Amino acid sequence: MHTKTLKTLAGGIALGLVIGLPGIGNAADIKLKLHHFLSPKAPAHAKMLAPWAKRIEKASNGRVSIEIFPSMTLGGKPPQLPRQARDGVVDMAWIVNAYAAGSFPRTEVFELPGVHQGDSGAVNQAMQAMYKDELSKDFKGLVAIFQHVHGGQAIHMADTLVRSPADMVGKKMRIPSRTGSWVLEALGASPVKTSVGEIPVALSKKVVDGAMIPFEIIPPLKIQQQTKYQIEGPGGKRLGTTSFSLVMNKARWDSLPADIKAVFEKESGAAWHDEVGAIWDGAEAGGIKVAVASGNKHIQLTDSEWAKFEKAVSPVVDRWIKEMNSKGIDGKALYDRAVSLVSKNSPK
Repeated sequence: MHTKTLKTLAGGIALGLVIGLPGIGNAADIKLKLHHFLSPKAPAHAKMLAPWAKRIEKASNGRVSIEIFPSMTLGGKPPQLPRQARDGVVDMAWIVNAYAAGSFPRTEVFELPGVHQGDSGAVNQAMQAMYKDELSKDFKGLVAIFQHVHGGQAIHMADTLVRSPADMVGKKMRIPSRTGSWVLEALGASPVKTSVGEIPVALSKKVVDGAMIPFEIIPPLKIQQQTKYQIEGPGGKRLGTTSFSLVMNKARWDSLPADIKAVFEKESGAAWHDEVGAIWDGAEAGGIKVAVASGNKHIQLTDSEWAKFEKAVSPVVDRWIKEMNSKGIDGKALYDRAVSLVSKNSPK
């Protein structure tokens, strides 16, 4: 055999060995599909899910790859996402807990009025702290990799300036969750459940007089064009919030090597829960800026005004606790612990 041929053959073998080494030009040996319901342009995808997936891939030295399927491109509807992950149709899903009505009763505590005090990171930290001993009982067949809330339900009104509960009486308001519906009923308003994408049409056609959503949704849905007022409590306090979970099929999680599980746990730990809070609260600032620039009025209620709202919606918490107790769940203990942890983690 020619010397040149031998050198070429040896080089080819060496190259093959290098390509076969883990983490060096090698395809990931753990491929995961992540399904969610928002567009790839939404802040949740662009600023949270996609960067998080890249972190996992990098921290695993390329052993893990996460392919994200936005906008329900793998089929189904948003309320079906938990089942898709539980049944192994997808490996992971980012879900709105309230969309799967009744499936996450303990986790629902974080959506109640009085819990979100204006800092989403503090709520996220509380959710993480309560997951192992309390919230995990909601996730049969699933593992919550991380959980979070958005900036909370602010009041967006088409024509009515709201400064007291009396201003809400008789108004038709969009809300995504059942506890949010309870809040509206306590204020004398009529809850209307619609998807996020349906809000602009519902406002323009006067199907609703307003909507309970965070400020971050203003730019993508152009809510500033259909409303005149954006209202929240002092210091960013809100009348409840919406909770989300990034879940993985439990069997898939159990199949992961210990060192890969450690990667997920590190990259989705306390620091990440804080960062997610900052991402969503930062998006709030950007959203309200757009509304004000278009001529809308941003109202931050005074402490005395807010106290009237808190008094009006306080029966919602009692109602929830009573329902949890009927299911054999200590609702008061959950609520008290959630409020205490949020307070502990909130900026002083």
